[in-house]
Amino acid sequence: MERPDFFTLKNGEKVKLPFSATEYQNRVSKLRKTMSVNDIEIIILTSMHNIAYFTGFIYCSFGRPYGCVITHNKIVTISANIDASQPWRRSHCDNIIYTDWKRDNFFKAINSIIGKDNKPRSVGIENDHITLDIKNKLNLIFENTTFKDISKQMMKHRMIKSDEEIEVIKNGARIADLGAEEIVKLIKPGQTELEIAIAGRDRMEREIAKTYPGAEYMDTWVWFQSGINTDGAHNPKTNRTLKNGDILSLNTFPMISGYYTALERTLFVNEVDDASLKAWEANVKVHKRGLELIKPGIKCSQICEELNDLYASLGYLQYRTFGYGHSFGILSHFYGREAGLELREDIDTVLEENMVISMEPMIMIPEGKPGAGGYREHDILVIKNDSSENITKFPFGPDFNIIKN
Repeated sequence: MERPDFFTLKNGEKVKLPFSATEYQNRVSKLRKTMSVNDIEIIILTSMHNIAYFTGFIYCSFGRPYGCVITHNKIVTISANIDASQPWRRSHCDNIIYTDWKRDNFFKAINSIIGKDNKPRSVGIENDHITLDIKNKLNLIFENTTFKDISKQMMKHRMIKSDEEIEVIKNGARIADLGAEEIVKLIKPGQTELEIAIAGRDRMEREIAKTYPGAEYMDTWVWFQSGINTDGAHNPKTNRTLKNGDILSLNTFPMISGYYTALERTLFVNEVDDASLKAWEANVKVHKRGLELIKPGIKCSQICEELNDLYASLGYLQYRTFGYGHSFGILSHFYGREAGLELREDIDTVLEENMVISMEPMIMIPEGKPGAGGYREHDILVIKNDSSENITKFPFGPDFNIIKN
């Protein structure tokens, strides 16, 4: 029996994607304009975030390569046979499936899309994602071809959100608030980080299913940290038991079709000591000022400079741990990062309409010092024409988040 290296299979029917056909067409059209400006004939995408952004399909790699080929007149995803027709059903474009019977059938599928006799002069790739192994094999396919990094241009496309994207992000922020409300109900001495996190995650997943009944559901999660576990912003939940007076970090992360949103809050169990209250109030003050600064026309670095000065005047700058915020969109802890839109000292991007960015100051006071723990607040803002809209509604600060039971 002769088994194919690759094939097409349209099993079932195309499903409703998170965005309209017009939305995806607009994204691809903008990318093709960038291709023309940069004299790029073909783009080969390999990252989860860009394939999802331009096609709607979010792949599960499990060690297998996935891709998307974009030319000036076609767009095709390339997926492994283990996924059958799910990549075709969950994308707005065509799909080719490669098989495992022979090594490097993935590259044969790429060649079939482009055409064996078509040797492009220039191919766009994602330098921030492509592996050396894949790059070396592409070199063998495309002799005498110039490879150009397209990742930064695509990041700039993603930084400006469409109205459809903003609607998804707003729903995500609303659902993050619901997860937090569920978590607060369970906060008391004797409860564990794990059980509290499970309740928050379940509440959010059910609301996502209610809001988007035709979607795929994956990757929604909660990091609920207590005591010393609050020192890192990305510390996983544990089975630690809450105690009276514990500092807490509540972090809810609903994922809607690859779109990440977040809510993060500092809380205390029943009571807060004076040193912790002082640190918490200082961080809240920085957070409030940061919310005021986020508006069109200001540079990311300018926001950092002012907030650094404020932390210094309050005596806590030495405890600051990371940037003050970042962009939102196709993003998760597995993939994606619009690094050009982060509130850091070395980023001079000017905020403009339809960018979506967080304000999330954090300080960490080491164990053994008064007020030990990690303090973090996090809101998401949508940049308007002459202002910004805070789409996070869950309250922050000592007036609301000393949870008494």
